[in-house]
Amino acid sequence: MRYGTIIVGTDGSESALKAVEQAAEIAGARSARLLVVCAYHPLTAKEQSILAAVVGPTSMYQVAGTDAAKQALEAAKERAVASGASDVTATLVKGDPGQALLTTAKEQAADLIVVGSRGINTLSGRLLGSVPSDVSQRASCDVLIVHTTEGGSRNQGSGDETGG
Repeated sequence: MRYGTIIVGTDGSESALKAVEQAAEIAGARSARLLVVCAYHPLTAKEQSILAAVVGPTSMYQVAGTDAAKQALEAAKERAVASGASDVTATLVKGDPGQALLTTAKEQAADLIVVGSRGINTLSGRLLGSVPSDVSQRASCDVLIVHTTEGGSRNQGSGDETGG
C-alpha cells in the first residue's frame, strides 16, 4: 500500500514520541507527508490548577493548555525530523485526542494513522475511552498501533492513554 499522508498524534509523553518515531520512519521510507497532531483543551493556568486539584494530573489522558500543547508539538516535530521524515507539518487541534486524529485524517485524506498503545489495557482507558481503540474502530484508513509501553513482552503492556 502506498502511504502518501500519515497522521500521528502526540501528547508530549515519551510513549507518544515512540509512536512519532515509528510514523517518521515510515514517512521517510515512503517519501510521505507526515502530519503531527496534538489535541488539547485550552485552559488558563488557574483552570489547570483547579482541574489538577480535583482530578489529578490531566496529562494522563489529555493535554491541557495551549503552552503545553505547543511544547508537546514542537518536541514531536523535532523527533520526527530526527527519525527520518523530511516533510513534517505540525498542527494543534482543540478537543478530544481520538476525534482530533479522525477529523484531521479525514480532512487531509490520510492513508495511515499512527497511535501509541498506551491506554488499551488500563482501567482509565476502559472508563474514559482509549484513543488507540477509538481510532482503530472508527478510522476510514489504515491504523498502526505502535507498542509503546515500557518493560515486559509485547503482550503485557499497560499504561496511560496516548493522545497520539
